[in-house]
Amino acid sequence: MTADYKIKVQNVTKEFDLFKTRSDQLKAFFSISHDPIPEFWALKGVSLEVEAGETLGLIGVNGSGKSTLSNIISGVIPQTTGIVDVRGDTSIVAINSGLRGELTGLENIRLKALMMGMTNKKIDDMLDSIIAFADIGDFVYQPVKSYSSGMKSRLGFAIAVHINPDILIIDEALSVGDDTFYQKCVDKIQTFKEEGKTIIFVSHSLKQIEMLCDRVAWIQYGDLKQIGTTEEVVGEYRKFIKWFKALSKKDKHKYQNDAKERQKAFDIDEYQKEITAERQAAEPNNQHVARDVQKDFYGSVISETMPWRTRIFSTLVAIAVVFLMLVNISGHSLTNVTKHPSLIFHPTTTLTGPGVTKSSK
Repeated sequence: MTADYKIKVQNVTKEFDLFKTRSDQLKAFFSISHDPIPEFWALKGVSLEVEAGETLGLIGVNGSGKSTLSNIISGVIPQTTGIVDVRGDTSIVAINSGLRGELTGLENIRLKALMMGMTNKKIDDMLDSIIAFADIGDFVYQPVKSYSSGMKSRLGFAIAVHINPDILIIDEALSVGDDTFYQKCVDKIQTFKEEGKTIIFVSHSLKQIEMLCDRVAWIQYGDLKQIGTTEEVVGEYRKFIKWFKALSKKDKHKYQNDAKERQKAFDIDEYQKEITAERQAAEPNNQHVARDVQKDFYGSVISETMPWRTRIFSTLVAIAVVFLMLVNISGHSLTNVTKHPSLIFHPTTTLTGPGVTKSSK
């Protein structure tokens, strides 16, 4: 890793919990037990750098983690471990990314631009240009939830390029839409390249990758399989695709299942030990390698799980809220209910004396 980069991703992993139902997710959120939760590691320790003014392509089969990585770099989702250092403002172009379905196209333009720190005056100045670029006609006044995939991509791309970010992330946004809009997008990307902007381009189209990218990273079921020149990596990827297509249906299924099982079985603690051992071998005089690796893994990560102390506190608060609601429904004072808890479940009971209850029936 060098000090001169625009984007640095180091030992980045991303874990998703495999809950079967929403109720299972809610139970796990408040649970104070240490029962294991089924896991799936979409990324298993990816490290790479992107230089300023470079266009890096991300390729790989469906489910390999390309979109997960692009979303982490753009700040849409947090990583589970590792360092993500992005030096500049990012804008991601992906179908539905940053678009609110209940809002109109016009409202989405203003909302996304405001979220990027732009003033209303600046938004007004470029509004006509965005609408013209998107070219979706009167649909700009309709809720985005009524848009086709192509229309969403048009609007998202138009907003992103007019915000003029330092780093543009394009995730399959050119895979939908007609040839006219596709060429318009390609021309804009070429303009950005000439201006020295940094671009991450995610696509299944190897022709697009070859035309636009300086280097390519091949993500394979959560691993960074290869990174290098476009010609080199795309050539190896084509060989893999040819090999995979030649497999029988049964062998293809087995290959995919085995890869997914490895993603489920990935052990983050073992991976951390491996990185620590490598660092110790490279820095034999550094007595704080383990501490440094721990900091690199978790120092810049926002926890997505609730600490057990917080879970206990939240559970007690929830119980207290339910209790107060029942007290309110019962019609009795909190003091009387505290002395006679049964009043909550028998609201028609009336008190006739100290410590004595008498039915009102």
